[in-house]
Amino acid sequence: MPVTTMFAYPKNALTELGLNPNNNIHYQLPPEELTRQTVARGEGALCDTGALVINTGEFTGRSPEDKFTVIDDITRDTVNWNNFNIPMEPARFDALYKKMIAYLDRKETWVRDCYACADPGYRLNIRVINENPWSNLFAYNMFLRPNEEELENFTADWHIIQAPGFKADAAADGTRQHNFAIVNFTRKMILIGGTGYTGEMKKGIFSVLNYILPHDKGVLSMHCSANVGKEGDTAVFFGLSGTGKTTLSADPNRELIGDDEHGWTAGSVFNFEGGCYAKTIDLTEEKEPEIFRAIRPGALVENVPFVKGTNQLDFTSKEITQNTRVSYPLHFISNALEPAVGSIPKNIFFLTCDSYGVFPPVSKLSAGQAMYQFISGYTARVAGTEAGVTEPKATFSACFGAPFLPLHPGQYAAMLGKKMTEHNVNVWMINTGWSGGGYGVGKRMKLDHTRAMITAALEGELNKVEFEQHPVFGMQIPTGCPGVPAEILNPRNTWSDKVAYDEAAKKLGRQFIENFKKYADGVTAAILAAAPTV
Repeated sequence: MPVTTMFAYPKNALTELGLNPNNNIHYQLPPEELTRQTVARGEGALCDTGALVINTGEFTGRSPEDKFTVIDDITRDTVNWNNFNIPMEPARFDALYKKMIAYLDRKETWVRDCYACADPGYRLNIRVINENPWSNLFAYNMFLRPNEEELENFTADWHIIQAPGFKADAAADGTRQHNFAIVNFTRKMILIGGTGYTGEMKKGIFSVLNYILPHDKGVLSMHCSANVGKEGDTAVFFGLSGTGKTTLSADPNRELIGDDEHGWTAGSVFNFEGGCYAKTIDLTEEKEPEIFRAIRPGALVENVPFVKGTNQLDFTSKEITQNTRVSYPLHFISNALEPAVGSIPKNIFFLTCDSYGVFPPVSKLSAGQAMYQFISGYTARVAGTEAGVTEPKATFSACFGAPFLPLHPGQYAAMLGKKMTEHNVNVWMINTGWSGGGYGVGKRMKLDHTRAMITAALEGELNKVEFEQHPVFGMQIPTGCPGVPAEILNPRNTWSDKVAYDEAAKKLGRQFIENFKKYADGVTAAILAAAPTV
């Protein structure tokens, strides 16, 4: 069958992978054609704004327990082997690769050449091979897009081969179950099978960059969003999923560098990606206008059902999953920075969604506290989001991204600490979670109050107010903030039962201390001194 393409087709490169170049291969198709094909194949539908809506199937999120890294001469003594970096022998990878290629060779395939890293000095060329058009649309949206001239001489540094319909035989293939995501640093390849969740592709490349950039290039890789103000001041927002990275970086008064993955060089911060992957649960135009308006032709909406009898998206529905998402190119955001490269950060924000209601909505951290909080990577899941969870549950993810970090967390933390000190960066903790009590008792922090606090920090307004120290966690709490009621700034004051607050704060502090034990031998006395006082 014929190849459909607008560009020169890399026949030889596909032959080298083991694919028959005479198969029905679709190369470098534009978003409108990928959308048309998805609808024609019955794999998706258009919503009322023209965006493509699909269901990712069995998996609606990443599966960290099924993520493997091939253990070889490159990784054996450098990767931090743990529950997220699970070793796989090269022979297992090779056998699984052959099976996947044989599977894809009987299918239509969609091929896309793209790249990661907006700074050309660190560019990583990627060839993505998918078995359906909507996965290829995700790759178009999320990775950077070469121009026609760049495509003429494109050579892939890494390959992603993704086949949701291919299921592993766990006993024969050395996987935990039928789905898998495997990174091979020697063959420079990522295999993804048995899962249609598109985020596995972007996080696979993120994991690769989290090895290559710090280990080989001396660049700090970060799980963060970033934006830049009119004066050229860059702000970085670290945080786990659901804490507000995408929402808070999409500030109409600042240009967006990116919403999830960045590198920090000796002189700049740059985006790894060419798009955004935003959560859409409870999305409204009033709260998040940029994200809401990005849901238009070319966007890919995942696992959001329609309002019954219409093609209008029901963003309130958790029928399929709470992890509903939309991917879109960065230029769908009206104030996106092009190219996506900013200056050295002046302010860093650590975002936590504290469902215990213990953390202040805004506070300033010392260098030691910043490192302690970075290594801890705290947020708290609310009751009801996981089976069996009936009360808030503390979650610690080192460097706010443990599942994507091949190296030891101490290496990323040491790089961040050095950069923060060298450039005298302000570090703030922002709680986007609960106030006046924990989940079920207190109320969620208002988004406009959170935005006002961040704006005050960025504009230097918080340098003009007095601070008080948190008795357990030690951070400095401002006594006033423009646009924010003073009574909500100290979390203890928002609780009707002050004794209950003190007990909750100490309980959370003990969880921090217990979690940090595994890092205690590898950190400085100043970082250890920043532990909670219980």
